[in-house]
Amino acid sequence: MPPVDGTTVIVHCATSTRGDAAATRNLIRAASRSGNPHLVYVSIVGVDRIPAWGYTKAKLEAERAVADSGMPWTILRATQFYDYMLPTLRRMARLPVIPVPAGFRVQPVDPDEVAARLVELTLTAPAAHVSDVAGPQETSWADLLRGYLLASRLRRVVLPVLFPGTRAVRAGGLLPRPGYTAGKRTWEQFLAANLLWPRQPASPTSRMAVASRLVSCTDAAATFSVTCSGDPDPGIGSICCDLSSSQASTIWRVLMP
Repeated sequence: MPPVDGTTVIVHCATSTRGDAAATRNLIRAASRSGNPHLVYVSIVGVDRIPAWGYTKAKLEAERAVADSGMPWTILRATQFYDYMLPTLRRMARLPVIPVPAGFRVQPVDPDEVAARLVELTLTAPAAHVSDVAGPQETSWADLLRGYLLASRLRRVVLPVLFPGTRAVRAGGLLPRPGYTAGKRTWEQFLAANLLWPRQPASPTSRMAVASRLVSCTDAAATFSVTCSGDPDPGIGSICCDLSSSQASTIWRVLMP
């Protein structure tokens, strides 16, 4: 855990597929001993609407720990990052026939725009739960993949498959609630920039990249502590691993080599 003594704002971007809530409580205990800093927590849109996933349960528990911390706090829920989706789709595109979850509705966002929103929140008063942040377009995993294949000039067969455990997502569980803050950069614009001039990630995970960008553009006069470690968000790979079929095992090896 990074030192938090003397900080006025803590931006908690760390995440993991295991132990998120416990790590958040550890941070809160350390922060409470150092004063009364403003705790800004980055969560995920839909954590309260996807009951079947252990990861979203953990994120919701971490949110509750922040809200019950006794410190001033702000929670920002964001949709999936383009930076996370691109490498996942690249791995999926290794298959000649690509199974994707049917009806998997998402509204991904550029991480730079999430970082800009975080800057606003860290430089203003604590606001508790703020409006979600999401990209400008609702889409699906299948259409994101088709867009990637088109931009990459790859020919693949996209095969929508009804995966178990995705009913809430098909019902819009990962979509932002009304009144959300919409980014401007589209998936197509992101692909055009990153397939022609791939940018090097600031770190192994999207949230770590966001935090790095956040630190680079915040007011130097303010004191910030950014927590950033752990695994990437679970995605299609985590859904596939819930299946017991040999097909799912093959998909998992491709997505998570």
